[in-house]
Amino acid sequence: MGKTMKVALALVGLTVGAGFASGQEVIQYFLSFGYWGILGAAIAGGAIAIFSGWVYQLGSYYMAEDHSAVFRSVSRPWLSRYMDITTVFTLFCIGFVMVAGAGANLEQQFGLPTWAGSTIMVVLLLLSGLLDIDRLTSVFSYITPLLIICLLAAFVITLTDMPSDFGYLNELSQQNQSASGTFGNWLITALNYATLVMIMDVSMMLVFAGSHMNPAQAGKGGLLGGIIFAVLLLILTFILFCNMEDAMDADMPLLMVFDNMHPAVGVFVAIVIYLMIYNTAVGMFYASGRRLSHDNPKKFRPYYFAAVLVGFALSFIGFADLVGWVYPVLGYLGLVLGIVMGVAWFRDRKNIQEETGRRERLAELASTALDPNEDELSRAERDEVDSLTSDSHVGGQDLWQSVQEEVAADLTSDSSSDFDVKNVPALDPESKGYEGAPEYEGDKIHWEAYEEMYKTGEFPAVKPEQKSQDK
Repeated sequence: MGKTMKVALALVGLTVGAGFASGQEVIQYFLSFGYWGILGAAIAGGAIAIFSGWVYQLGSYYMAEDHSAVFRSVSRPWLSRYMDITTVFTLFCIGFVMVAGAGANLEQQFGLPTWAGSTIMVVLLLLSGLLDIDRLTSVFSYITPLLIICLLAAFVITLTDMPSDFGYLNELSQQNQSASGTFGNWLITALNYATLVMIMDVSMMLVFAGSHMNPAQAGKGGLLGGIIFAVLLLILTFILFCNMEDAMDADMPLLMVFDNMHPAVGVFVAIVIYLMIYNTAVGMFYASGRRLSHDNPKKFRPYYFAAVLVGFALSFIGFADLVGWVYPVLGYLGLVLGIVMGVAWFRDRKNIQEETGRRERLAELASTALDPNEDELSRAERDEVDSLTSDSHVGGQDLWQSVQEEVAADLTSDSSSDFDVKNVPALDPESKGYEGAPEYEGDKIHWEAYEEMYKTGEFPAVKPEQKSQDK
């Protein structure tokens, strides 16, 4: 699978979360406006695709290790602080909305009281705080593709049994309550949804993009992933529109559609959505806990547990109501972030293009240096490496190290290559001679993520200024 497609699919997995799976936000943000809402879904999807391309290029260009580093690079300190705070606030808010969604899911499918489903979710989240969350959540990495398959199956079934009166469905759709605070305007609501997705996902987008040395390739992957998400959003909107009679007044509209197809299918999809809710919630609370305890990692668990328990209390407001007023607020907060990132990309686009050329050439030189079937770099080529790295805004041996690691991953996965990373201790995380990982105390969780990404063939970048400050 090409790197561009791998980036695209990773983005789809990130954006198609539990909120998307419920269908509730599609009802409130789009279908409450009938036909105009379908157009709104297309506009929102297009905006998300463009933004994703921008963010992935910026993340790769700045070799992002966390979102705050990029925020500081593209804006003034006070604006960077605003974006950092609102991003953490968003993570927490999405977390407690997911807890409410867990209660709504089990209530709708199995008739359990909402507090029961939410309580089960909170217990799982608290237990997760005591375990290796990275490994635990990796178990659920196949849930998103499974949901997409279910969604495509529902789309095919809907096409084979199309409704006869779209005018009636249009009128029925408009009886739904639209998201609050968007002035009842379909276009404003659509753009608010786009900025909501932006602020929800920007943190992980930047970190993931930072593991890819080629900004152009990362940007294409982000754009492609955004387009795939936009298509899935339109498919979901179409399914719910055509099944509006079944989806009306349900907290989990998509689940209701599947349940009406066949009760057994409904049970299966309910379990899938519940697992997605868990995966999304643990990621949101985990990320917010890590950010809050950034200066003191030992406080991670107290922050994490406190966030989960506060989220549990807030979840009693109700899932549909939370989506209706929390999401629009987050969307408006995300508007500033979207504008800043767009301006930053436009300002840096030429620098990104030049940096892409440098890194592509460095990758060629690294391939020569690491391939056992090639001669070692000549004196002129070594001088070229020094020149290219010194011209980069990253600069120095850290860029060269990161480029070599990515090339090493490619050579390792190439069955026709005789390259073995164990013969290059400086590039092997399992070797004592490894030179790439941050070495400062208290960064154990980052190291585990680094090693895990190494094993999967994706490498995060070392942030030179952070490494030099913390050694």
